[in-house]
Amino acid sequence: MNVKRLLSIIMMVFLLGTTALPGLVSAKAERTLKDESIYDLLVDRFNNGDGRNDANTDAQDPSAFNGGDFSGISLRLQHILDMGFTAVSIGPVFKTATYDGNEVLDYTKFDEHFGTEEDFKSMLKELHDKDVRVIADFPLSGVSEDHVWASKLPHTQGEGHTIDWKTDDADVQHNLEEAMINFVKTYELDGIRLTKTEGYSKQVLDRFVGALKKSSPDLYVLSDEETDAEVDAQPNDSTIEALRQSFVRVNPDSSPMDQFATKHSDDLIQFDQLTGPRFTYDIVEQRMFPPTRWKLAVTALFTLPGTPIMPYGTEIAVNGKEAPESHPLFNFKTDMELKELIGNLNLLRNQSETLRNGKFKMLHNKDGYLVYKIYDNEESWIIAINNTSETQSYELNPDEIGSEKRLRGLLDRDQIVETEDDKYHVVLDREMAEIYLVKEDKGFNIPYLIASIMVYVLFLSFLWAVWRKGRKARQERKAAKN
Repeated sequence: MNVKRLLSIIMMVFLLGTTALPGLVSAKAERTLKDESIYDLLVDRFNNGDGRNDANTDAQDPSAFNGGDFSGISLRLQHILDMGFTAVSIGPVFKTATYDGNEVLDYTKFDEHFGTEEDFKSMLKELHDKDVRVIADFPLSGVSEDHVWASKLPHTQGEGHTIDWKTDDADVQHNLEEAMINFVKTYELDGIRLTKTEGYSKQVLDRFVGALKKSSPDLYVLSDEETDAEVDAQPNDSTIEALRQSFVRVNPDSSPMDQFATKHSDDLIQFDQLTGPRFTYDIVEQRMFPPTRWKLAVTALFTLPGTPIMPYGTEIAVNGKEAPESHPLFNFKTDMELKELIGNLNLLRNQSETLRNGKFKMLHNKDGYLVYKIYDNEESWIIAINNTSETQSYELNPDEIGSEKRLRGLLDRDQIVETEDDKYHVVLDREMAEIYLVKEDKGFNIPYLIASIMVYVLFLSFLWAVWRKGRKARQERKAAKN
């Protein structure tokens, strides 16, 4: 953890009035899916941690296995923790004909490119030891034509070299249900995401969900596409489109964002899906600057109602219209200017029950300038996002938050107090965002002062440590010469 990140955490901790650290959202048994923020990755494209399973891999071929594995996830776990994610979705992990894991060959074996069963268990343990939950995909169709069940279960020809199971066949349903339950129970997974569900009736999917919940009551059951089935969460095409339209360019028509005021609090909230074009691709197509677009977008991602899910590579603004171009091997040497912001946003979300589960109210939404409130009986937050080309101002009525309050900005340290006209003026420069915690305005603020002092103390301590280290090194070199 670098010094700048540490100082940001200390400042936020004091302003929130708590000493809890990210990752300590709540006890494991008390957490719900709405308390999570999910990092969505593909094992083959995240990190290569073990060269011994690299047979028939080619990191230069986007269509081939690139070498990512379970050990690679373990080795880069700190990267995920630095961004504050509480859950990791690792995609399909079964023996597969393709790098993305979708063309399953056997639901009972791991792909040798990803590692062994011991590697998988070790990865799970390391993530669970850090209180990070693990979600894996289970493809229900589009499996390889060489799947071990192909000779015994009815199916139809799919695209390319794939087959689709006969969804109304009792034997197919029984075998799939049994395979899901065994997979989840054997490895004590925290969640399973049902993928490629097209063709399955609501009745059949609900049967799968019911059986999974019965075998593992705390299991998260997700879908990667819209469905009428009783899953815990699913993406919503309407909100994805609203988010992309409202943040892909400056001065947009942001009116679709009003839908968040009435629904979707139980949905997965996301800009990207690994099955479609990356948001960065749309940004580039609009000839916009990706880092600026993404800075505003991730502020919305972690503060709007729903469970945020962010695909790997967002922190380096990965581009791509479709797979495999949209699934590059992660380059950890790339500049990650978004990483710190994502970590700070997740830090706030992890520490505030209100941000995760509070009520939502859109206060202002016009041509890209959004101001909304997240609140409950314990606290209130005001989020302002100015996605326009000019400085914007919104007069916040005391009826919304009460009189004699102070709005403390936690991203750029902005502060707002009630003015003589009995209003709170939320003023934001162009293409900027701020998250305000509403506090009683008691004038001189001791915690804030302490936090400020600690920032300077830590910075001076850092400089002192660097100086001492350099001095020691010089003394050692001098002694070696003598």
